[in-house]
Amino acid sequence: MSAALRVGDLSRAELGERLAGPGVVLAIPPFNVHLRSPIPVVADGVHRLYAAHAVLDATEAFCDFHIGLVPRRGWSGALCELDVDGMRPFTPLARGEAFALFEWGLNWCVTSHCHGWITIHAAVLERDGLAVLLPGPPGSGKSTLCAWLMHQGWRLLSDELALIDPGHGGLTASPRPISLKNRSIEVISQRVPGAVIGPVAHDTAKGMVAHLQASPDSLARAHERATPRWIVLPRFSAGASLTTEALDRPTALVEFTSNSFNYHVHGPQGFERLAATVEACDTLRLSYGDLDEAAAWFDALVQAQRRAAVDEGAGA
Repeated sequence: MSAALRVGDLSRAELGERLAGPGVVLAIPPFNVHLRSPIPVVADGVHRLYAAHAVLDATEAFCDFHIGLVPRRGWSGALCELDVDGMRPFTPLARGEAFALFEWGLNWCVTSHCHGWITIHAAVLERDGLAVLLPGPPGSGKSTLCAWLMHQGWRLLSDELALIDPGHGGLTASPRPISLKNRSIEVISQRVPGAVIGPVAHDTAKGMVAHLQASPDSLARAHERATPRWIVLPRFSAGASLTTEALDRPTALVEFTSNSFNYHVHGPQGFERLAATVEACDTLRLSYGDLDEAAAWFDALVQAQRRAAVDEGAGA
C-alpha cells in the first residue's frame, strides 16, 4: 500500500498547477477541504504551512467544504473573493490577503455549518489529556500566547475554535496554522528558531497578518480528544508583571457563552453543556507581559494537576 501523498511531496509549481486547475482535496482534521485558486499567494501559503497534510483523491474523498479564492478586478486594483460552494459571502479583499482569506473563510465555514459541535472562539491547548481554553477578543494576546505555548510542549488543538461535543463535552482537535498579527510576527520569529511562517498580508483590517505552521506533534495527534480542565481569559499588557484573578462561575459562564457561535442552536442542551464545562474547569483571568513568565505559570497548572492526581491515587 503506497504512502499517502502529502502537500510537501509536491513541488511549489505542481501544487500551483493543481490549485489553478481541478483543485486539491486537503485533509485538515477533522475536515476534508477542496480548494481551488489560481492566485499565487494561496499556493505559497498552502505549500509552506500545510506541507505535512495529506492530499486526498478527489474522486473518492468526501469534501466538507468546496472553497475557491477567485481573482477579480476592482476600482482599487487586484482583488480576491471567497467562494464557498458557489456562494460569495464576503466583500472582496486585496489579492495579497488571499491566503489569509482562505484561513478566515475556513473558520467561517466551520462556525456557520458545523453544528455537530458547540463552537467557541478560543485557542485550545493540551497537556496530559487535559485542555486549557483561552477565549479572548482580538488584541488580547491569545494567539501569541498560544503560539509560544505550542513551542513549549503543549499540543495545539486550535488557535481559533474550540469544538465541544454537546454530549460528552470532549474537545475535538483541529490543528491549523496560528494567526499572528503585527508585532507578534516578529516576536515569534525571533523566539522560535526555524518557525515556519507563511505569506504576510499587509494592511488588512487586523493590521499585518501572517500564519505560523502547527507543530508536527499537534498534527500527528489530531485524532486525540482532550478534556476541558482550565478556562483562562488572557490579556497581554506590555511590561506588566503576571497577575491572575479567579473568576466566579457565573462571570466565567457569561464570558464563555459570549464567545460561543452556536450554543443556542443546541437549545437547552447547549447551555447546559457550557455550564457543565465551566463547572468542571478552574476559571481564571490572566494578565501577562512576558511570554516566558506566562509559560511557567501554565506549566505550574499542569504540575499541580499531576500532584493532585498522585494524591488522589494514594488516597484511594
